[in-house]
Amino acid sequence: MIFFAGASSNQNDLVEKEVILSGGKVLESYLGGVEFESDLKTAYSFALNTHCATRLLLLLRKKDQINNFDDFYKESLDMEWEKYLNPNQTFMISQTTSDVKWIKNTHYIELKFKDAIVERLRSVYGQRPDVDRDNPDVCFHIHIKKDEVFWYLDFGGKGFSHRGYRKAETTAVMSEYLAASVLYRSPWYKDLCKDFTKNMVLLDPFCGSGTICIEAALICTNTAPGLINSERFGFLKLPFHDERLWNDVIAEAKEKITPTHVRIIGWDVSDTAIEISKNNTELANLSDYITFEKKDFSLLNEEDVSNLSKGMTELDMAESGFYMVTDPPYGNRLKTDSFFYSMIGSTLANFFKGWNVSIICGNSELLSNIDMKPNRINVFISGGTECQLAHYYVFTEKERKDMAERALKKKSERISSPLSSGAQMIFNRLVKNKSALEKDLKEKNITCYRLYDADMPEYSVAVDVYENKWINLQEYAPPKTIDPEASKRRLEEAVLATERATGVDMENIFIKKREIQKGLKQYSKMNSFNKFNIIHEGGFRFCVNFTDNLDTGIFLDHRPLRAIIKNESIKKRFLNLFCYTGTATVYASAGGALSTVSVDSSNYYLSWAKHNMSLNGFTSMNHFYYKSDVFDYLLSNKDVFDLIYCDPPTFSNSKNRKMFDIQKDHDYLIRTCVKHLSKDGILIFSTNYTKFRLSENLFEDFQIEDITDTTIDVDFLRHKNIHKCFLIKHGNKPIKNKRQVRFKLKRLDRLS
Repeated sequence: MIFFAGASSNQNDLVEKEVILSGGKVLESYLGGVEFESDLKTAYSFALNTHCATRLLLLLRKKDQINNFDDFYKESLDMEWEKYLNPNQTFMISQTTSDVKWIKNTHYIELKFKDAIVERLRSVYGQRPDVDRDNPDVCFHIHIKKDEVFWYLDFGGKGFSHRGYRKAETTAVMSEYLAASVLYRSPWYKDLCKDFTKNMVLLDPFCGSGTICIEAALICTNTAPGLINSERFGFLKLPFHDERLWNDVIAEAKEKITPTHVRIIGWDVSDTAIEISKNNTELANLSDYITFEKKDFSLLNEEDVSNLSKGMTELDMAESGFYMVTDPPYGNRLKTDSFFYSMIGSTLANFFKGWNVSIICGNSELLSNIDMKPNRINVFISGGTECQLAHYYVFTEKERKDMAERALKKKSERISSPLSSGAQMIFNRLVKNKSALEKDLKEKNITCYRLYDADMPEYSVAVDVYENKWINLQEYAPPKTIDPEASKRRLEEAVLATERATGVDMENIFIKKREIQKGLKQYSKMNSFNKFNIIHEGGFRFCVNFTDNLDTGIFLDHRPLRAIIKNESIKKRFLNLFCYTGTATVYASAGGALSTVSVDSSNYYLSWAKHNMSLNGFTSMNHFYYKSDVFDYLLSNKDVFDLIYCDPPTFSNSKNRKMFDIQKDHDYLIRTCVKHLSKDGILIFSTNYTKFRLSENLFEDFQIEDITDTTIDVDFLRHKNIHKCFLIKHGNKPIKNKRQVRFKLKRLDRLS
């Protein structure tokens, strides 16, 4: 007999091992499952014992060169369906297709197959069976790939979808076979295989319905999952079912059950989840091995964790293994995902030292917030969603100390080695700049500043220091005439010199490459680690990200400009256009703005802006955020503001607008902004385009003051053209009416 055991994505190897353990012979492994050969007893054994297979199909016939419905119907009609089904039984049909040109409607293939079965049985028995999609006695499956057709009998039936112990469940439940696969991939199972008698603690702190805990108990007690409800399999209703053989397989499986030294614990913040988990465990007859308790993972203390090893001697603890396997909530189950996962990381670091931790998540970006580097990652598919299973080891204090000493030794060796002549040259300049800035930085309480900005042509980099903990080092792309090897050497020299001059560890120096953007190019996201750090400026706190984007989330050269916004904001209605991460909105709120509106076309940056506001306590109802193209926002409402801040990109070809060029389009942008200014309102307009020239026409219509010099702080005095800034107020001449404004926008779009 030839069978096909279904497997979840990337789990074929686990199913192959289960086939071999049951006594089957693996024939071939396909995308989605494993084909194997076995007798009836082996098939029974596999069905009863498998933890990871999703279904079990018996191959009835295989035929190629079928490329139309008539041929398919004739082949189906020719099969002896009376061997598997009689008129008193009900049946259903499922199908899968792959690259089949002759099928336009997959539902029609089911109808033709159903007609063939019914016609065949009517000719044999004189009557036909009925179709039952909810609770059929027998299930058939058709798989068609190109012109090749496979007719299957669903040997396992619905029994493979559910073990039978989950009579109730929480939301977003992990399937039993996926939970088992996750456990098989974890360090817990690998260590269990090395020593089945070893004392172990296995914890799931977000246990939900208890699935991971129950599957772990099945594995470590060597309990066949099919024993929970051995009456649920489809083959029990088949004519060729051998009851005696089946009873022998059940008896053999029961003899293999063994007690375990693994202590399994499930926590959840929900009373309902704990109650459901306990009930499910009782149905699985595993209550002796699992303990469930209501715990809020975010509020743990040392005692909560130490109680997990309660009753163990020091020798027991030394010889025991401590493991966590869990599926924390995310997405619709949790609104503050990033910060929740950051909490998980800090809790692990504080209370679970020496533990092996496996965390599965359907959003890989969230795992970066855990702030630990995984040893390895497995990929799963759950409900059509790609999930990552990340495995971590939480170092003990001694291990951390040993690693820190090794890192310190390595750094000491690096620092003590002599610098090259070029590295020494840039080191000297960095030290000189730091000394020159020190007094002003201390007086102004500036902790994030620019230390170096291509002061020497040979070393064309910008060095920004954050809190004396992190360095954002931006390399300006060298001309094509420069030898790439020489450029690479100079960058390495700049990094070595920066570490030595600032004292910031090498691993906290983040290197970026800043190129001149031409044509349709523009800066985009580089990574998706979502690793945030907190910095301070002006008495406020801001989130910065050194890994995902070219810019960190705060423009250091705009520091004085933000202070101006704060001073001008008292009792003002404030509008922040191209708001980015909302740093200016924080300053306006602190300055006493009556209300703030932040506009950006990126959900990512708006979310960041909201968090910066929340970080500084500005969460009241008078702060508004709009995901919109700035031009669309300005033209779609008539709101009036007392203070507008507009800091557009130099160039943009985003999805929301065809193209934006600061030099070509600023005249129109400024006029559109002024339409929303109150009578005595102020527009603060800034740009980092170094060759920017304000349109002369604007001076005729508005009161304009160039305040660039007052917005350049001490750390940017070496390069005063870092940005340009203007205060713009209403002039004596009336502004063009709205119809003319709209007309110009359409014209600009056409030109773009």
